[in-house]
Amino acid sequence: MEEQRRSIRSYVLRQGRVSDAQRRAVDELLPRFGVPYQREPLDLDRLFGRRAPRILEIGFGMGETTAAIAQSHPENDYLGIEVHTPGVGALLKRIAELGLANLRIVQHDAVEVLEHMLAPASLDGVHLFFPDPWPKKRHHKRRLVQPAFAALLASRMKPGAYLHAATDWEDYAVQMLEVLHAEPALANTAAGFAERPSTRPETKFEQRGLKLGHRVWDLVFRKA
Repeated sequence: MEEQRRSIRSYVLRQGRVSDAQRRAVDELLPRFGVPYQREPLDLDRLFGRRAPRILEIGFGMGETTAAIAQSHPENDYLGIEVHTPGVGALLKRIAELGLANLRIVQHDAVEVLEHMLAPASLDGVHLFFPDPWPKKRHHKRRLVQPAFAALLASRMKPGAYLHAATDWEDYAVQMLEVLHAEPALANTAAGFAERPSTRPETKFEQRGLKLGHRVWDLVFRKA
C-alpha cells in the first residue's frame, strides 16, 4: 500500500549541470553535513548536539534562502530536504563558507523522510518555499500539497508549530489554501493569504519577478 501511494512523485530528477565546485562540495562536505536516509526516526538532539527549536525546509532549491535564515537564527536548528544534486552542492558550499553549525541536509524524497525519519510532534516549524507548481493541469496530481501530505506534515509538527508556504503560481496558491484550510489540525494565522513574514528573505529570482509585476502568495498556518 505504501509503495502504491508513493507511485506518483512530486518531482523529476532533472539532469541539471553539476559544477565542479558543487561536485567537490558534495564529495567532501555531504559526509559531514548530510544525513543519510534511514527508515527510523532521527535523534535530532544527537544530530545537532543540543536541544533547540527544529525547522524543516522541504525543497530548498539552491539553498540561498535556507542559508540566510539559518545564519540569521542561530538559536534554531534547520533540516533541509532536496533531491537535486546542484542545489545540495550549492548549499553545502554555503554551510562551509558561513560556518553554519545549525543546518543539515537530507538528499531524498521529502514524503519518505517525513514518514520514516521524523517522529510525530518533532518539528517546531516547516518551510515550503516555491515548490514545483506543475502548471499543466494533467500534472496537478504531482503537486506536493495534497490532503494526505498536509495530514502527514501536521502529524510531525508540535502543537503551536508553524507551517510557512509560498508560491508564485496563483492557482497553486489557491489549492494550497484550500488543502491546508481543510486539514483539521492546522489553523490559518490570516484571513486568507498572509503578508510575507520578514523571516523569509526575498530571493534574487523573486525580486526579478516582482519587478516584472509577478506576485507571490504566502500562507502561514499553525498546528492546533
